[in-house]
Amino acid sequence: MSELINNSRQRRDQLKALIQQLHDGKTVDEVRGEFEAHFGHVSAAEISKLEQELVSEGMPVTEIQRLCDVHAAVFKGSIEEIHQPSEPAEIPGHPIQVFQRENRHLERLMAKEIEPLLAKPAEGAVKDRLLDALDKLLSIDTHYSRKENLLFPYLEKNGVTAPPKVMWGVDDEIRAQIKAVRQAVAAWSGQQEMTDALRSQVQDAMVRVREMIFKEENILLPLAQETLSEAEWGRIAQESSDIGYCLIKPESVYPWRPKATDATPDENAASGAMPEG
Repeated sequence: MSELINNSRQRRDQLKALIQQLHDGKTVDEVRGEFEAHFGHVSAAEISKLEQELVSEGMPVTEIQRLCDVHAAVFKGSIEEIHQPSEPAEIPGHPIQVFQRENRHLERLMAKEIEPLLAKPAEGAVKDRLLDALDKLLSIDTHYSRKENLLFPYLEKNGVTAPPKVMWGVDDEIRAQIKAVRQAVAAWSGQQEMTDALRSQVQDAMVRVREMIFKEENILLPLAQETLSEAEWGRIAQESSDIGYCLIKPESVYPWRPKATDATPDENAASGAMPEG
């Protein structure tokens, strides 16, 4: 641990020294070699974190900005690219980000709307509100449909066939289970206390939904991130609105597209990206 702390302090001191050289009038080209030697193997995210530490220590942001051109030269990218999220889950509009965003809404729906109703005394309003919440949960069909009809085909195209087949079958089971739960709640009078059997039926359905969220975010999406090209993600993003979204408004989904430089010429042509020139 102390070694990590010392390394972080050393890098921070090196960054300070480079900023001071720029402040004293050295050019980007004069500083670039030293920067690359110390930080060429360090991710842009880690450098940004170091910069934030310097700002927290009182260094003016204007001084930090002197390094931006050096970043761009070393990482061969624009200044903006250096400071933007690099993980798909953090990039607005990236299909992975949208899938996970929907999962957070599903979790809130279950925790904030459905579960509290299972503990309330019987009254007509409880039944109506529970049916309304279950109708919202049924919109998970859209989430699964995008996964099955857009993501799975690209996984299979890249030779990943078993997980999609298994997961699609489980998706169908969850769909059927939520529909059965809704039918059972609709048949309940709402005037008598909810039976333990009905309560367990609702809870079991939520367990299956949460289990699938875990499988998506810890198995499926990391696997897809490793397997799919940026152009393939771009086509998924473009076609997602045709199927729709679960619990989020379509207009709230940022129209993300991959950069032309992230794909091969053939992939760019397929995705409609214009070549850079």
